[in-house]
Amino acid sequence: MNLLYYIKKIFTLSLILSFMSLIKAQEIINLYPDKVPNSKSIINKKETFTNGIFSNVTVPALEIYLPDKDKATGAAVIICPGGGYSVIVYQGEGISTAKEFARNGVAAFILKYRLPDDSAMLDKTVGPLQDAQQAIRVVRENAGKWGINTNKVGIMGFSAGGHLASTLATHYNIPLIDNSNNTNLRPDFQILVYPVISMQDSLTHADSRTKLLGTSPGKKIIDWFSNELHVDENTPPAYIAHAVDDKLVDVDNSIIYFERLRHKNVAVEMHIYQKGDHGFIFKMNGWMEPILKWMKDSKWIDN
Repeated sequence: MNLLYYIKKIFTLSLILSFMSLIKAQEIINLYPDKVPNSKSIINKKETFTNGIFSNVTVPALEIYLPDKDKATGAAVIICPGGGYSVIVYQGEGISTAKEFARNGVAAFILKYRLPDDSAMLDKTVGPLQDAQQAIRVVRENAGKWGINTNKVGIMGFSAGGHLASTLATHYNIPLIDNSNNTNLRPDFQILVYPVISMQDSLTHADSRTKLLGTSPGKKIIDWFSNELHVDENTPPAYIAHAVDDKLVDVDNSIIYFERLRHKNVAVEMHIYQKGDHGFIFKMNGWMEPILKWMKDSKWIDN
């Protein structure tokens, strides 16, 4: 199963899901108030949004879904939809998920991150990570306005978005943005759904690696973006979900990450489904219920 097939497969289902809730975004903001860092002065590609999917993203943004004040728990999640670092499956993995969080009292922020592109970036390998770092900075610095507890801000990612989320969770201590306020860039928790974790030959999703690192990356950069190699005692607690029969991203990505977290005594919960393949959220009812339970059990949201 290739990436194009995956995107076509989930498109119809994502449109159906979009009509399941009347919750709307309160605001969409540009991620950077001024110039986008690491961008070339002239960008010839035009961003498109077709059938719920973004392409050619060069101007990152946050779409904000806040819960009703009487339901708000103070928790927040920044959502990184997947798409193999080629596109962003924004409607199905972003908007639908954000609405469900908001219904359950969690502020949700969909990150429209830059897609790696040599023609648009000085260094495409760090562009998405810069945007993830900036996203958590923006959320924490505006926590009062949005009713958020700065100690309950997590990151969530699907597929390649799971790679981005786990990259932030393991590389937060290396600022790649202007962080003049010394805002904490460490997520308080991470939620990873059928994630790409590793860039190693034996594990990675080849298309995601090529898009992010190029066609012939060296060992040093492969290792730097293999997030299982960077887990330590301060890595944020994690919830991981994957399907055994995933034909696009090998379940061993999640299993190895789980093992590294466990051996570093990082709190982690993993749900391995026997069937579901890649993109199982589009055909599995109630897939968010274990996530919300984990968040309650972990005290990220109040019971």
